[in-house]
This record gives sequence, C-alpha cells and structure tokens, in this order.
Amino acid sequence: MTVEEMKQRKKEFGYSNEKLSELSGVPLGTVQKVLAGVTRSPRYETLIALERVLKKQTDRIGEALPETSEKRQGDYTVEDYYLIPKERRVELIDGVIYDMASPTAIHQILSTELCNIIRSYISQQKGRCIVMAAPMDVQLDCDDKTMVQPDVMVVCDRDKITRKCIYGAPDLAVEILSDSTKKKDMYVKLGKYMDAGVREYWLVDPKGKKVIVYDFEAEVTPSIYGFSSKVPLGIFGGECEVDFAKIYEYISFLYEEDDV
Repeated sequence: MTVEEMKQRKKEFGYSNEKLSELSGVPLGTVQKVLAGVTRSPRYETLIALERVLKKQTDRIGEALPETSEKRQGDYTVEDYYLIPKERRVELIDGVIYDMASPTAIHQILSTELCNIIRSYISQQKGRCIVMAAPMDVQLDCDDKTMVQPDVMVVCDRDKITRKCIYGAPDLAVEILSDSTKKKDMYVKLGKYMDAGVREYWLVDPKGKKVIVYDFEAEVTPSIYGFSSKVPLGIFGGECEVDFAKIYEYISFLYEEDDV
C-alpha cells in the first residue's frame, strides 16, 4: 500500500493521526512524518504496521469473525478464537477480542534476549522450567473466555504444557509495551494475571526505558528498574538477573532511528 493509499484509507475510516498511532503502535510523530511525506523512506516495519490497520475495515477489533457475526464483544469464546485466520494476531480476554499490532525490531530483540538469558540460567541449574516466547496460546483461566499470548513466559509445571497451548497460568509473564497495547497490558492483563495465579509479571517499556516488576508472591506494589539496571527474577529467588544495560547497549542503535 502506498502512502497516498494510506492517506485515502485514513480519510475513509475517519481516523485522526492520534487514533492511527494508537491502533498501529507507531509513534505519533512518525505517523505525521510518513503521511506528510517528510520521511521519504519509511522503515518497512512502520509501513507494515500502518498497512495492517488501514488495509481493510473488517480488520478492526471484533469484526468479521467467521460464523460469529451475531456475537458482541464479551460473548466470544475460545472456539471463536480458533476460527480467526492465523495471520491475524489477536488475544481473547473475558470474551473480548483484542487485535495486536506487528512487533517492532526493538520488541523482538528484547524478547529474544530475555528468553536466552532465562533459558541459560535454567539450563545451568538443570531446572525443569520452560521459557517460551509469543506467539504461544495460554488458556489462562482454564475456561473458554480467555486466551492470551505473553511476549515471554516461564512455565515450571510441565503438566500445563500441551502441544496446542499452555493450560493455566505461567509462573512468569512478560509483556513488552507498545503504544497500542500499553493500556491493556498495564491494566487489563495485570488483573487477569494476578487473579489467575501468575507468580511474577514484568512490563518492559522500551519507550520509557524501564521495567515494572510485580512480584505477586511478595507484595502488590511494583518495583521499577531503568535500562541501566540488573533486574532479578523473583520466581528464582533473585539468583537469576537480567542485565538490561547490556541489552540496551546491544539495541541502542535502533534508538537513533525515528521509530522507537
């Protein structure tokens, strides 16, 4: 889709730049520059994120689900979830379908690094916990109304792991924030994870360069770390630490771009 086609679709849908930024996860300043032609060679991932929102109206949240058109948000089930085309990334939370934007390079590198560090620790300790990255379905409440995909998770009870999904709460859930998922991850999922029995929840904020850690076994008040810190994993008694200074050094070149 060309920039001119994007501008036309944006007009047809009645989206403001702010709304387009929210739905796509692309920073508002970048949306403005791309659509105004200031950025002559936008990054590929930026164009894909914008195109995903604008390519057709039926891609919007909760619409055009096969054989479920009579249902409303709040009524959807896991059965409906599995009818959605695999190329469309969504989550189901309490019967509500949430669309998810394509991840950025920073998001993917953070996810990969976290998995590598945690997996290395588990291997050194000869532990039985399993670390996984999205997309992997988690039937969080063991019911038919919720199916989520944490960006990174650790599951120590292998009986919860099936070939199709994780059935029950992981021990650790990590969400990497974007503009389009921030509210859901910080509020909706926080309550869901805590109530479901997740032991520890991390919110990694690339834009704010911070990590918010909820150790539900210790206290509800979160701990906040900067990207210059070593962040301990409570589920491993603090013996495993993630050195975000090293990770940030590895991805810092991406912060020099327009898109963060």
